[in-house]
Amino acid sequence: MSAESHDIVVVGGGTAGAFAAATAADEGVDVVLIERKSEETAGHIACGDAIKGKSTFPDVIDREYLREESFTNQGIRRAIFENPQTGESIDIPFPDGGAIVDRKRYGEVLLEEADRKGAEIHYDTVVQDVVQNGRVQGVTAKRNGERRTYEAEVVIDAAGALSVLQDKADFSGTSFDTNVSYQQFCSAYREVVEVEEPVPWDDAIVFKPTEELGYLWYFPRTSTEINAGLGFQMNKEPMELVDVLKRDLRDRPEFENARVTDKLGAALPTRRPYDSAVAPGLMAVGDAAGHVNPTTGGGIPGAAKAGHWAALEAIDAIGEDDVSESALWNYNHRVMTDFGKRFAAMDLYNIFGGAHDLDDLVGVITALPGQQLVDALGKEGTASMSLGLKVTTLFDTFGHWGLLYELYRVSQRAAELKDVYDEYPRHPDGFAAWQAKRDAVMDEVYAITGAEPKY
Repeated sequence: MSAESHDIVVVGGGTAGAFAAATAADEGVDVVLIERKSEETAGHIACGDAIKGKSTFPDVIDREYLREESFTNQGIRRAIFENPQTGESIDIPFPDGGAIVDRKRYGEVLLEEADRKGAEIHYDTVVQDVVQNGRVQGVTAKRNGERRTYEAEVVIDAAGALSVLQDKADFSGTSFDTNVSYQQFCSAYREVVEVEEPVPWDDAIVFKPTEELGYLWYFPRTSTEINAGLGFQMNKEPMELVDVLKRDLRDRPEFENARVTDKLGAALPTRRPYDSAVAPGLMAVGDAAGHVNPTTGGGIPGAAKAGHWAALEAIDAIGEDDVSESALWNYNHRVMTDFGKRFAAMDLYNIFGGAHDLDDLVGVITALPGQQLVDALGKEGTASMSLGLKVTTLFDTFGHWGLLYELYRVSQRAAELKDVYDEYPRHPDGFAAWQAKRDAVMDEVYAITGAEPKY
């Protein structure tokens, strides 16, 4: 078995991995990125392709080149929520706008940028195990049929949902989050569909709830190229993803004579971010650390930030010749006090939704003001409204007041939870006390909703 040594080994060439490798290389650190796919297929990942906002990426890469090459629709101004009960829909404005990307080209550009910055990239390389002796010291992999060891001061796990590294590593004696199960994940499938005539909603992303606490989506890459897909929570009854999508496509006149050009499926976390995503010599980023909006499945901006921050913290730790859990801990703090607290708050709405029937949920959602939905399920994770809006909402939700009050109480807990995450400890010594405070809020949520504990 051949062996090689690097300062940092990044496993996985998605958003988080590419940003981690590009950041490390930009700082002059010896880094190798290991990608299981070939150079020709790397970047081809199942994704909804939608990005809320356009300037959320760390500036370690050429962001203008990324936009020019892969942002195929930068005119998203609204979301359309379709009511499966009535066939009616509501518009939800996006004040900050959004965009749709060609996910394969987007992924290719990120890897190009990592390469341009000086990262070494090994395609066709499948990681099989971790090298561990007191700390994670590298990984073993098979490259072009040859077994190889990659030694490292720090391994950055960007291997996606249910990462093999986390199956193989021994986390005893660490704070790394192992409270992870398949029930906290979503199964998703998407097709890229070309239609004959421009769709009338090419400035919008379209959502339609499904019975299994998931949703169908229609995201226009262009006015005639649509990313159409759906997902369901794995703690619900399985659904035939392909059949459900095809039935809905057949019912939409704009998709008559449409042609499918690509198909792909994946699993993704719809849970709160890992409580801790570091262990001695190891850091997890992106899907491998639960860095996904649990209500929408969106994970691109968070993964970009996480990969960038992980590399910076790893570089500092290597410079101090200390890659212990405490030396890497500040990465946890950066994540949790940024997008981590919002995603954790949004997870409460996921828990709330799972405790109720679709018909009741749709009845409440279609009566809520659009901006409150954006705030609660999007950027902020909490929402507020004026007295006038409260009165209007009470009138429109007559018959659902009990559920609306429950949702209000969950929203209060979401605000409390964000405050708890703002107090995330700066050292592992305060971790257990912080978890106890967070779990007390979660216990209130379970009591309010009657939901089974998710964690």
